[in-house]
Amino acid sequence: MRRTAIAVAASTLTFSLTACGALNVSGDSSSASPTKGDDVTIGLLLPEKANTRYENFDYPIIKEKVASLTDDKGKVDYANADQDADKQATQMQRMIDDKVDIILLDAVDSHAIAAQVTKAKEAGIPVIAYDRLAEGPIDAYISFDNELVGEVQGRTLMDALGQDSDSSAKIVMMNGSPTDPNAKQFKAGAMSELNGKVTIARSYDTKDWKPENAEANMTAAIDAIGKDNIAGVYSANDGMAGGILKALQNAGVTDLPPITGQDAELDAVRRIVAGEQYMSVYKSYPQEAEAAAQMAVAKVRGHDIQFDALTQDTVDSPTAKEIPAQLVTVTALTKKNIKSTVVSDGIYKVADICAGKYKPACAAIGLN
Repeated sequence: MRRTAIAVAASTLTFSLTACGALNVSGDSSSASPTKGDDVTIGLLLPEKANTRYENFDYPIIKEKVASLTDDKGKVDYANADQDADKQATQMQRMIDDKVDIILLDAVDSHAIAAQVTKAKEAGIPVIAYDRLAEGPIDAYISFDNELVGEVQGRTLMDALGQDSDSSAKIVMMNGSPTDPNAKQFKAGAMSELNGKVTIARSYDTKDWKPENAEANMTAAIDAIGKDNIAGVYSANDGMAGGILKALQNAGVTDLPPITGQDAELDAVRRIVAGEQYMSVYKSYPQEAEAAAQMAVAKVRGHDIQFDALTQDTVDSPTAKEIPAQLVTVTALTKKNIKSTVVSDGIYKVADICAGKYKPACAAIGLN
């Protein structure tokens, strides 16, 4: 079953249960956390600030949703690790010591954090892996369909290359951090679309997802391949796409190859408008964050029926099998659908995108 239908099914079932008053019914108590009322404390551990989504979307949306679900009595204990795995482990230990009711964990290093996940489990604190699949005895997982993200990136890159491209077209692959399990899934999805259709001239795993590391890698690729011999660049996210663009511009490239991205960051949307980046992947952060808040509150309250309705898929990690999950679908973002995606969903206003030097380019594509 394709993941596209899963989130719809989950939200529909949740609505039906709410309508008939069934959400206060708990199933087998051995599989549920002790029931609580509205005074829940949810620990939220996010990995970094370089990607603007975490501070601008995930945290405030989760905080607002928890408040709405608990009549403003629930709270979110938030910590950001600034891409430091040791710091995140310390933050998680502090939440365990403070006896939060549940933890939403977006891991810096999915393997390194497994020991803390085990400690939380031993302390009776459920852990939901958020956005990245952490190792250890996690209770559930919510993220986007990561292989689908890569497929969308790869497919859209092939569309940009056009019908005349052949397997000799040279592509640079700028994959994400090797400590992030999502990066491997993005790459696998992209390769399912690119393998055999183009030549992967250079491929890099980019430490910490940092734009400056992507820029350095891209500079090395240009030196090795030649600035005029690169047909396209697979970039796993928007931040790295910005670093890639800098490397190409510094090398004097004026006829830019298509560059992919992910996260629909504001700077990336502007680059798409200006023709500097071909596409991004738009992921509905409100949908993911709100569903995570619903899952956490339902789990703490022991509302098994609602929790099960929100986790109708399963995933495997290196340490656990058949983890209950919700996988949210994604959309390719190009010049053609900016208005119907990030603008329509209220992520950005046209005025935000089309400020200053971007006004003419916006007008040219009817974004005004």
